[in-house]
Amino acid sequence: MRGTDKRAGELFSYVDLEKRVRPDHPLRLIRDFANAALVSLSSDFAALYSGLGRPSIAPEMLLRAMLLQAFYSIRSERQLMERLEFDLLFRWFVGLGVDDPVWNHSTFSKNRDRLLDGAIAAKFLGAVLAQPRVKKLLSSDHFSVDGTLIEAWASMKSFRPKDGPHDPPPEGGGRNQDADFHGEKRSNATHASATDPEARLYRKGAGKEARLCFMGHALMENRSGLLVSSCLTPADGHAERVAALAMIEVYGDRSRAATLGADKGFDAQDFVNELRSMGVTPHVAQNNAGRRSAIDGRTTRHEGYGISLRIRKRIEEAFGWIKTVAGLRKSRFRGVERTGWAFSFAAAAYNLIRLRKLLAASP
Repeated sequence: MRGTDKRAGELFSYVDLEKRVRPDHPLRLIRDFANAALVSLSSDFAALYSGLGRPSIAPEMLLRAMLLQAFYSIRSERQLMERLEFDLLFRWFVGLGVDDPVWNHSTFSKNRDRLLDGAIAAKFLGAVLAQPRVKKLLSSDHFSVDGTLIEAWASMKSFRPKDGPHDPPPEGGGRNQDADFHGEKRSNATHASATDPEARLYRKGAGKEARLCFMGHALMENRSGLLVSSCLTPADGHAERVAALAMIEVYGDRSRAATLGADKGFDAQDFVNELRSMGVTPHVAQNNAGRRSAIDGRTTRHEGYGISLRIRKRIEEAFGWIKTVAGLRKSRFRGVERTGWAFSFAAAAYNLIRLRKLLAASP
């Protein structure tokens, strides 16, 4: 018998969200890890909120909603709230009931900004890695480090002389006026962005265009491919090496030397010497282009050196996911602090995605 194409209205509807999500759905395991990490951060959340006033959006719900924003490449808070309105899977993951109202997008953004004060993103990354099932996958022996450019939320037209007028006189064309920079010498010493003063003009290499950007840094544990540390700095020629030393320092131990894989950009004598003084063996790719490499036969003769150079490329997979899926190729925030928060949170989201695959493959 053919069914009728008519909507049957019901006076009451009983929808159990737990039953609507299939038992083997990938988000189930991810939600378990995220909830365990959020429980361990309860005291940190409590320090950010006053005991008086109206209840705000629960920080646990905020962060779970932001995880979905990263997983599903949702570009704005407005689109995220729209998805929460009708998607039962999203409501289940965040913790909203079927009849619970969805927040206003501006209210969501203001409550999210509160979490910036407590460095919650970095703590959430650490809380995910501190869980017993995750610690079994990690070692303290072999690491890789690298940096990637995060384009700032600022136009090149906003890069103006520091001692010049902030708003150029209009010459037609409305707000988006034509601009010609040919023949004009511009540098970070004399110019700054009026939109995001903390962004720096930087180019990745010879022949590449210069952009206003920041530099994100990550430290990867080689055995699991998980990001164990991350940070973001203004973009400059020394930022990668300085950040790498800061991130690997906690793993330095003269009694049992760890290794650190890196690309040719880290082949500098002072960087290599600093690693060795920490008790870390530098597995840095040699840069012999018109210069002498700081890495000699004492390091390259070992089989582990070649293994580190091969595995270190996995960190590019993390950067690719963070910049394409999580949407951080171009930052939606301004300033080092806010963009760095988003970068660390995206690193934690990447770990949750990878953990599901690692645990499924483990016996």
